[in-house]
Amino acid sequence: MKYHKPNPLSKKSVYMAVILATQSMLAIAEEQQESAPAVAEVELKKIQVKATAITKDTGYQATKTRVGKTLQDPHDIPQAITTVTNDLMHDQQVGSLREALRNVSGLTFNAAEGGRAGDNFMLRGFYSFGDIYLDGVRDTAQYNREIFNLEQVDVLRGSAAMLFGRGQAGGVINQVSKMAELDNENTITGSLGNDDYHQVTGDFNRQLTDTAAIRVNVMDRHEETYRKNPSDGDHPEIDRKGIALSFGAGIGTDNEFFLNHIYTQTRDVPDYGIRFDADKRPLSSSTNGRTDKTFWGNDDNFDDSDTRMTTAIFTHKFSKDTQIRTQIRDADYKRGYWAKTPANDLPTEDNKIGGNVTRKMHYETLNLQSDFSTKLDLAGMKHEVLAGVEYLKEDNYRHGLQAINPTTGLAYTQTGAALNAAIAASGVTYNRHIAATTGVPTKFEADNYAVYVQDTVEFIPNWKLLLGMRRDELRANYSSTTSPKLSYGENSYRAGLSWQPQPEAHYYAAWSDSFSPTADLYQLTVAPQPPERSKTFEIGSKWLFLDGDLAFRTALYTSTKDWERNTDLESTSAILTKKRRTNGLELEATGKLTEKLEVFTGVSLMDAEILEVAENVNATTGAITVADARFKGVRPRNTPPVTFNFWTTYSLNSAWKIGGGVEAKAWRTAYQPSATNGGAVFTGGGFHPNYAPGYARVDAMVAYEQPKWAVRLNVKNVLDKEYYDAVYDNGGLVTPGNRRQAIVTTEFKF
Repeated sequence: MKYHKPNPLSKKSVYMAVILATQSMLAIAEEQQESAPAVAEVELKKIQVKATAITKDTGYQATKTRVGKTLQDPHDIPQAITTVTNDLMHDQQVGSLREALRNVSGLTFNAAEGGRAGDNFMLRGFYSFGDIYLDGVRDTAQYNREIFNLEQVDVLRGSAAMLFGRGQAGGVINQVSKMAELDNENTITGSLGNDDYHQVTGDFNRQLTDTAAIRVNVMDRHEETYRKNPSDGDHPEIDRKGIALSFGAGIGTDNEFFLNHIYTQTRDVPDYGIRFDADKRPLSSSTNGRTDKTFWGNDDNFDDSDTRMTTAIFTHKFSKDTQIRTQIRDADYKRGYWAKTPANDLPTEDNKIGGNVTRKMHYETLNLQSDFSTKLDLAGMKHEVLAGVEYLKEDNYRHGLQAINPTTGLAYTQTGAALNAAIAASGVTYNRHIAATTGVPTKFEADNYAVYVQDTVEFIPNWKLLLGMRRDELRANYSSTTSPKLSYGENSYRAGLSWQPQPEAHYYAAWSDSFSPTADLYQLTVAPQPPERSKTFEIGSKWLFLDGDLAFRTALYTSTKDWERNTDLESTSAILTKKRRTNGLELEATGKLTEKLEVFTGVSLMDAEILEVAENVNATTGAITVADARFKGVRPRNTPPVTFNFWTTYSLNSAWKIGGGVEAKAWRTAYQPSATNGGAVFTGGGFHPNYAPGYARVDAMVAYEQPKWAVRLNVKNVLDKEYYDAVYDNGGLVTPGNRRQAIVTTEFKF
């Protein structure tokens, strides 16, 4: 059985799409100019027209977001928000969502080992794998996301179930798509760099009528890393393509409609990193010939995905302050991967198949959201009311994979070294395109229903009280014999008090909670456990300086999570900790210090602690098993005490611009907190888990920009530092970040 179909979006087809789109638009423009009839000059009576221009954000400071369900200035929302803008991603030559989120303080990366492969982040020390959204609609599938069709990325920090439904304590990551606009603007970029980096992107927007437009974005990117398999010279690879279309009608009118579709594919050679050495550090020096440069995978490994999402958005405005906005999305996620895990010995030519992690997944969702918002005066007070309903249907299954003999078409029955020997004896090189499913699939079907209401009341001038409530109901069926069904109903709440004595200053206190049910995202348990619950209390302030050109915010928070769940979706020890907490302080500044100097920077301090150890149900006896009591009081996994990010650019003149910055994280731990015997973690009477050392990565940029074209040089990891940016938090693995990489980009606008 062939799992991988022929590539439907080859490099040649992407390049041809860019060329044809460019030629078509130029031809249309020329035809319109040639066919315009001559008109006799007529002197008309002068009239005055008043209009409000619809502008989009430029620069590093965001002035609008829909992360609170309605279009708002983030300055006015009583909760910490970080927005990574398109201009920031552009200047840094960012390709993936993962790279874009390096600009978010308090966020770290998880390296997955099968349980949660794909984009996997920690925010404020808590998992966010269930909290990734696209235009406010849940996008929690396991895959790697690209940013070629993103206008910005909004990170709403803290518990947010009242707005988004089930989720974690860290916050929500919302991707904002590029939409069709009433303009004629086209951009093509081409990039080349070391590590076989090459990328082409195209962004084509065409106004069709006074209120209609179409926009097409395309991307093709390939790159490798410095890591190499010494037995065959293979490298980890990223090979990704995408196309996105947005059609808008009635843009700017009382009845606005958008139809969006995006397709992305990945054909990667995955990198599962390296193991820790005897000192519980990554292999920073040669150990039995192994170094940070050693790659255990090879070109026969694969991580292939095909993602398709179609979204229809209709907005009806009853008046300036009253509207209803409805979205419906059909999403289809297919993914299969076969990854080689690192070993204690050096990789060899005859050890390509054994010791792998495999998976084939198919996840389908249908989502309907409808939000009604209005402003009104009631009982002598001003109200901003938000009410909505949501329905989400999920249908998911996944298999393991096994190798099949390309000659016979039958699956190999051997495993490990015997499998390698059988493949070698067949005389046929293993083909990454040949893999078959194995075992009984894990299936999941669910219907999710929600209704929510929120009111923001200005009860006295400059003082606002926000109160919100949401009810979620879920009915689910599982293939698991121990947890075949799930039925629950949960309430979520949000409250905030804001004082804005002047438009430039906002002081607030906020409280919010989140929940995640026992079996959500396949976190199955032998016996029902209480739902995961999170609560966040936050006080903060937001200021605008320099006539609004510079935004500065602070946030002091405490987040507590009960019954924390495992990210390994088939683990019998689903509970990681019974109670844990993160107390933190965040500072962030974005915007322009002068007309020539722009900055984006943030720092996050996190004091995290396990308060109560895990309690799990034994899969065989049904008895309650309690984790090692010594885990109480230790720092949770992959939660550094401090993270810092800084990026700045300076315009030397009207053409030349230079920039640079640093991304830094302190040390991060990796261990299994639900273990009943901590063993080596507590050797010598102290807490000694595996850990990734702290690092600081320095990047730089220089650009020459003209109105219609530009050339830019980005150098990532300027100092060529060895560093480890992703941690498999169960303790076994850590993934190195890439070494020095120079990328030259040429950009054309027309």
